[in-house]
Amino acid sequence: MLGRRLMCLTFIAAALTLLLSAAAGRAVSQRRARGGPMALVPGATFRMGTDPSDFPRLQQVFAVKRAELFSGEAPPHTVTVSAFYVDRYEVTNARFKEFIDQNPRWRRGRIEPRFHNGNYLKHWVGDNYPEGKGDHPVTNVGWHSAAAFCLWAGKRLPTEAEWEHAARGGLAGRQFPWGDEPPDKTRANYHASGIGGTTRVGSYPANGYGLFDVAGNVWEYTADEWAAYTSSAQVNPVAGGSLFLDDGFRSVTSRRVIRGGSWGGAPVNLRVTYRDSHPPEGARDFVGFRCARAASGGRP
Repeated sequence: MLGRRLMCLTFIAAALTLLLSAAAGRAVSQRRARGGPMALVPGATFRMGTDPSDFPRLQQVFAVKRAELFSGEAPPHTVTVSAFYVDRYEVTNARFKEFIDQNPRWRRGRIEPRFHNGNYLKHWVGDNYPEGKGDHPVTNVGWHSAAAFCLWAGKRLPTEAEWEHAARGGLAGRQFPWGDEPPDKTRANYHASGIGGTTRVGSYPANGYGLFDVAGNVWEYTADEWAAYTSSAQVNPVAGGSLFLDDGFRSVTSRRVIRGGSWGGAPVNLRVTYRDSHPPEGARDFVGFRCARAASGGRP
């Protein structure tokens, strides 16, 4: 009799374990689905930035009159990043709608005034994105709402160093995610493509890590505060010191780094080393984002 009871208890325990494991798996899958499929980017040490001695050449190649355009890329320095996951696609209108449907305070009519500049989702009709644009990157969102979306999805914004490493796609020392060949309308959505707006995510070839639209379509927010580079070697840097793994992002007021260029950008903006900054409340129709998370589940 005792043996039967023990067998029964063992069976029940095993069944409960399987159920809990399945539930946990479903929860993880749901979190990942919120932000779309992710790619694993291996950890690496790489050279980040551009030597000022190369500015004259870049000015000539990209027909840029002012060398200051490249000043944010100096000095070059060594950076080490740990392995991490990053969204293969920019966050779309359809996915952002799921977010605001479940988080009403981030809807157009309810978002706190300090988190937007008057452009927030202005191209939407109420709480609905424009017809036929569900698979286009969400735009007219500020940095705060991007950070809030990533947190809701169980992720975070990528750091600037992570973003650059991921955008390179495993190609060391190359100008663009595909190599050194100049941009053209088969590689990215930028000004010369003549489209004049966003395109469906994934419309152009992926880079070596399976990431789409890291050059063109929309600029992408990063976690980093806008700051000058340092010449010293760094490990998993993030300017401002926070990855915003909680709602601390709500207190941010400083400009943030954006990367990748956009549908209205020039070829120079599509370079993997090019940096620009943007006010956190500055919703515009050429800025979007994608999310990331540490491969280990902890701090990268």
